[in-house]
Amino acid sequence: MSDFTHGFWPIYISVLTVVSIIGTWVFLRSQTTRKLAPGEKPELMKHTWDGDLQDLNNPLPRWWLGLFYGTLVFAGVYLVLWPGLGNYAGVLGWTSKGEYEAEVEKAEAKFQPVYAGFMQQDIATVAADPDARAIGRNLFLTYCSQCHGSDAAGARGFPNLTDGVWLYGGDPDTIKATLTEGRSGMMPPMGEALGAEGTKEVAHYVLSLSGRQHDAALAEAGRPKFAESCAACHMPDGTGMQAMGAPNLTDKVWLYGGSEAAIIESIAKGRNGVMPGIDQTLGTTSNKEAKLHLLTAYVYGLSQRQ
Repeated sequence: MSDFTHGFWPIYISVLTVVSIIGTWVFLRSQTTRKLAPGEKPELMKHTWDGDLQDLNNPLPRWWLGLFYGTLVFAGVYLVLWPGLGNYAGVLGWTSKGEYEAEVEKAEAKFQPVYAGFMQQDIATVAADPDARAIGRNLFLTYCSQCHGSDAAGARGFPNLTDGVWLYGGDPDTIKATLTEGRSGMMPPMGEALGAEGTKEVAHYVLSLSGRQHDAALAEAGRPKFAESCAACHMPDGTGMQAMGAPNLTDKVWLYGGSEAAIIESIAKGRNGVMPGIDQTLGTTSNKEAKLHLLTAYVYGLSQRQ
């Protein structure tokens, strides 16, 4: 069972469960102990249908009562053997976590030979193997698709993994490091330092870097401001710096949108991007490294097939 947030709740649940079982038993006894004496007629409940169809207060059939009492016995036995009374684990000590771990261990043992074969191959070779891609896709859907989408095409604020454009680098070792440790990228807000007009000028200069429609006069005015405030991360030519995760501003890939308004918002307010590492998510199973190897190969192969 899940851990309770307060000691009151396991007690409350235990008492409520036990009282419900005892109350049901008392109610059944109170309603079924009376028997008709020989020759006594059952009580008419004052309901008559279709002229002669009457509702009589007859005792319930014994087989029917047996079913009710049987459920109470079953409930008692169940609560002794399995968890159901607050924090009480049951005589058998069964837990859903334990069953899950046993199933995982069984699956790990079953697939270990398959994983072992792929571990002997480099990332590029694994990425080209159809069977490895199928396994890697299942891992991706489990651990990555919530942010990057089932097709890995990403969304606003979540990189597209199929286009070959990488913030931190797309070689196998870098991808593996990204998956293992996660990434935390931060662009500081520059709106206060640049002012509203300066922010707009820098935005138009950024638009000019990728050949998008822009105001030439504003872009020219933004050039020195970009060199002073932005070039340290994005480089003087705007091509970015993968070591810091600073995007290339000269291509047509925009993580948060490439419109004038979106670029102004990014410059003025800054951006914070966090990708959690899945090293802990994969757990401590014996095939953890193999799963990371296959997932790395799958992500690497996404952009190689374009």
